[in-house]
Amino acid sequence: MATGLSPGLVRALIKPAVGSAFYVALAFLGAGSLDWNRGWLYAAVFVGVSVAGSLIVRFASPGLLEERAKGIRKDTKPFDRLFYALFLPVVLFYPFLAGLDAERFSWAPLPWWTIYPGVLCFLAGSLITTWTMVVNRHAETTVRIQSDRSHAVVTNGPYTVVRHPMYVGTLLGLPGAALMLGSGWALLPMALIMMLFVWRTAREDRALRQELAGYEDYAAITHHRLVPGLW
Repeated sequence: MATGLSPGLVRALIKPAVGSAFYVALAFLGAGSLDWNRGWLYAAVFVGVSVAGSLIVRFASPGLLEERAKGIRKDTKPFDRLFYALFLPVVLFYPFLAGLDAERFSWAPLPWWTIYPGVLCFLAGSLITTWTMVVNRHAETTVRIQSDRSHAVVTNGPYTVVRHPMYVGTLLGLPGAALMLGSGWALLPMALIMMLFVWRTAREDRALRQELAGYEDYAAITHHRLVPGLW
């Protein structure tokens, strides 16, 4: 009887672990120290959630992680290319700034108790993001009409509440990270990221209404893009 982990499962464990560890390392680079309890808590939560979520998606929605890894495609919408040109520098600077603020210089440190709502926000955001990828095999990283993958409207799971639930998960997780790390200054780039996602959501929604069959009917039933009862 075969024993041990399959090569595919090993890769599924290593890729998210390495990627999330690199992102966490940016916070420690900003902090200039490894002696940082909040940083290690953040590292444990971030890496653990990334690996667990990737494994769930791998088994529940086969092939999606590979499609997401392809990044920007030839038919990625121009507005989404602009989004990534603005988003990526900010999101990479975000943990570095948190380390500078919370540990190295203490410009606007947050009290210890903010760890608890931070962990809750981060876990809630991760659960929503993972749930979205489980029910939507078209949840790629960029906005495009996926004619090569039989793109169709998804109306179940979190899509019964809002039309763009993955963005909701992301926007919950980002402030959660700042609260866990204890950085008030990190809330500033987070606010910019939130504005970018609101703009992206509006443009994506318009494109889907115009180009994806059935989306207009879905939007007539699920009224709100990101915030139930508001927008």
